[in-house]
Amino acid sequence: MLGHPVRIRVLELLQNGPRPVRELLAEIDIEPSNLSQQLAVLRPGLAEPGDSARRGVLRTAVVEATGDFGASGYPRYAGEGVQADIDPLTRTVEAVTLDGAELPYGWVAQLAEG
Repeated sequence: MLGHPVRIRVLELLQNGPRPVRELLAEIDIEPSNLSQQLAVLRPGLAEPGDSARRGVLRTAVVEATGDFGASGYPRYAGEGVQADIDPLTRTVEAVTLDGAELPYGWVAQLAEG
């Protein structure tokens, strides 16, 4: 999944926090439609809180198992301001919070392959 040079560059650019898609385009010599395809493959975890989702800001987070179980009964994962319960069989993400707040309606959290 990460072998494509554009995907590697996107992850490098997001390493220090969320960035608007227009900034990614300015940093990477690629057509917007091609960047969109590569972002779809990466399936970034979360959009940044506030109105930045409308501006296309992406946020990734690396989470690790805490050893606890959430209200859903699934193992709890946390890291980089994200907390979620993840079903290990179906990879369904439940009970997601971002910086202590629930995700706004319509936002999604997705697991990247890895």
